[in-house]
Amino acid sequence: MLDLFNFSMLIPNAARERGKGEAAARAAAQLLDVARRDDVHVLEKLDAVPDGLGADAVEKRLEEFGPNIVAQEKKKPVLLQLLERFITNPINILLTVLAVITWATGSELSDKIGAIIMFAMVVMAVFVAHFQEARSSRAVEQLRRMVSNTATVRREVEEPEEGADEDAPPRRVAKKLEVPIDGLVPGDIVYLSAGDMVPADLRLLHAKDLFINQAALTGESMPVEKFAAADSDAKTALEARCLCFMGSNVVSGSATGVIAATGAGTYFGALAGSLVGQRVETSFDKGVSRFAWLMLRFMAVMVPVVFLINGVTKHDWFEAFMFAVAVAVGLTPEMLPMIVAINLAKGALKMARKDVIVKRLNAIQNFGAIDVLCTDKTGTLTQDRVILERHTDIRGDEDDAVLDFAWLNSFHQTGLKNLLDVAVLEGASAQTAARLHATYALVDEVPFDFSRRRMSVVVRDESGRHFLISKGAVAETVAVCGHARDAGESVPMTPEKLAEVRAVSRDMNDDGFRVLALGVREIEVKPSYSRDDEKDLTLLGFIAFLDPPKDSAADAIAALNANGVAVKILTGDNDVVTRNVCRQVGITVENFLTGPKVEAMGDEELTVATRTTQVFARLNPQQKVRVIQALHRDGHVVGFLGDGINDGPALRAADVGISVDTAVDIAKESADIILLEKSLMVLEEGVIEGRKVFGNVLKYIKMTASSNFGNMFSMIGASALLPFLPMMPVQVLLNNLMYDFSQTAVASDEVDAEYLAKPRQWDLKAIARFMVCIGPISSIFDYCTFAFMWFVLGASADARLFQTGWFVESLLSQTLIVHIIRTGRIPFLQSRASLPLTVTSTAICLAGMVLPFSPIASWFGFVPLPGIYWLFLAAVIVVYMGLTQFVKSLMIRRFGVL
Repeated sequence: MLDLFNFSMLIPNAARERGKGEAAARAAAQLLDVARRDDVHVLEKLDAVPDGLGADAVEKRLEEFGPNIVAQEKKKPVLLQLLERFITNPINILLTVLAVITWATGSELSDKIGAIIMFAMVVMAVFVAHFQEARSSRAVEQLRRMVSNTATVRREVEEPEEGADEDAPPRRVAKKLEVPIDGLVPGDIVYLSAGDMVPADLRLLHAKDLFINQAALTGESMPVEKFAAADSDAKTALEARCLCFMGSNVVSGSATGVIAATGAGTYFGALAGSLVGQRVETSFDKGVSRFAWLMLRFMAVMVPVVFLINGVTKHDWFEAFMFAVAVAVGLTPEMLPMIVAINLAKGALKMARKDVIVKRLNAIQNFGAIDVLCTDKTGTLTQDRVILERHTDIRGDEDDAVLDFAWLNSFHQTGLKNLLDVAVLEGASAQTAARLHATYALVDEVPFDFSRRRMSVVVRDESGRHFLISKGAVAETVAVCGHARDAGESVPMTPEKLAEVRAVSRDMNDDGFRVLALGVREIEVKPSYSRDDEKDLTLLGFIAFLDPPKDSAADAIAALNANGVAVKILTGDNDVVTRNVCRQVGITVENFLTGPKVEAMGDEELTVATRTTQVFARLNPQQKVRVIQALHRDGHVVGFLGDGINDGPALRAADVGISVDTAVDIAKESADIILLEKSLMVLEEGVIEGRKVFGNVLKYIKMTASSNFGNMFSMIGASALLPFLPMMPVQVLLNNLMYDFSQTAVASDEVDAEYLAKPRQWDLKAIARFMVCIGPISSIFDYCTFAFMWFVLGASADARLFQTGWFVESLLSQTLIVHIIRTGRIPFLQSRASLPLTVTSTAICLAGMVLPFSPIASWFGFVPLPGIYWLFLAAVIVVYMGLTQFVKSLMIRRFGVL
């Protein structure tokens, strides 16, 4: 929402956030208790039965625990959203009050028209922002695809006995059913198979070759092995190997589990609850709010001064009051909400064409303002998939024979193939695969188990020889190898050779690889084989896997750095893997911190550490938030790019939260911006677009502030010196409306390249300096106009002539000066306004020149102006623009880019 000042931000929410954190801790503690119990006691605790729950039990538990859905943003009714936009914006409130006063006290038709115009501006600004953001939000709704619609459960159902009478009572039988996930309850028995999303928090009762991807919860890129036995050694719920969590998915294998928690009671749901509260106030919110209050304070001083001067000198306090009301409107940047909304909407539409969904309009500007982008690693910088990167001998040199035997092992295993097996199969060429498939046949296999942490196959070649090929964890596989193949020869696995082998494996681990070892031996022919045959193998070498960076990651980071945005990694994964990814994408890692070290630091110590640290690894969600808060304390505008449930709080804490196309639902819910394109280069485009939006908004603010400041000097002087009002109230309103209309096209204007070169933030001192330096220049020429009208045209006896002359001069000068102020370069020669801005400013100038001669001139108190006036006006405008350009150039040399 576009809030120029959000009063709800004043309400403390620490207690609310503390409550949510306690809920997450309670959920984790309950799950850990379930993990440590054996199957019988688990079923007793959850009041579950092996055959599944009956319909009555399910209905009662749905009433008790509620539907199995996680927290989402609660949508407010449209009328409430519109009302909130209105009441949280002081400019809207002020304009409405002034419109009501003008309508109630004004007796002329022009007063009524002025009141309607002011109120129409408010309505337009509110509706433009609301409907643009509503359109983006509707698009986001279509992205909720993470949680599957149904789950397979075992439940007790009633069905008639075969051959029994119709009146006979039905029998109760256990059946597999497909039910909507929101209908699951604690105690349900659920079946899992490869590709399933885990629909709730489960305690496994049976598992076969089960691998779970819980990267969305922990940031780990590799699948985690799960088994059914109680895990009494687990220190945290996420470490328990017998628990599966909502938000994770089955990579391979199958399992049966009992639901321990659903909905908000799950680990996923408890954490999600911390994501749907009040967002932090962003730098854009704060900047616009501060500017609004600056103008209000300025107006609070100037308007009473104008009112008193006119009341005392003219002796008509009602007329002085109406004039003061008009001046108040003139000082109020009443079009600011609309100008900001138009700029942001235009930016959002541009980003939509690049397949980027903008959920919150002001996120566009925040995108451009960020000078630090914090990003998760898994699924954002990396592809969140495993590839075979290396296949080496025991010295670490590439060896095709290692790939051949690894392919045979992965291809011939009969169980469900995990991501590592798929990577091995994809790593071999089609010709290699065809050759091996034709040469070797499967004889037997020794399946994987968690005690051995390896699996073996026995194959037969064309000559009838049998080979046992074992692939698995390095330590467990090397332990059954009595020899190693070194330089083509089999050598004993001496302690010295073992040390060399471990060093090669460790080096690859240090480079961020997931490493498996490969052993083989020719084995005698026999009817079947077992784990007892896995001995005296010859270690061939290693296969190493990576979760590779996205193709566009390195270019995107380089582009961000070139545009003044530093990139820091905040991940739940380990620092070794993370630093390796950083090297691949061009991030220089001079210092890194891990979660435990971050936890031990105080706020100030962490703030200092963030200045020189590029990688923060093994972080939990709250630690990610602490790092972002530390960067905020250090004056940075922070963006966060993430895709998992563990990234949700950080997405909320950042000035702009960015998620990607593959993100979990809650991450998308938390994000301000969602990237649908695979390429991360859209990040640079978003940053530049955000800076354009901010640059054009700032153009309007600087032009309006300086114009209003100059007009006040003119108003005060004219009110004190003239025997009549320098301009009628309706003329002040019309002047303001016409000028503001000319600025509606500023969103289409281009922004200087040097302005886009680095992040831009709100700088009220710079705005005030611009206002003070540029504003009074217009007053010089206003007073020249006063003198010309008084002494040359004899307007001392004709108030309407004086008022018409100043109206036209004021309108044309402040409308045309836009072309000087809009750029730091030389206007018309080095930089030209966009066609829409040129058209609107020209049209308003022509309209202002025609008005005194039009049939409606009398409605506003205008009279025709003599020919000599137009010659004088042309000279005034030329000199005014030249002097402003000179002062602007001096300011640029002194203070840099405007």
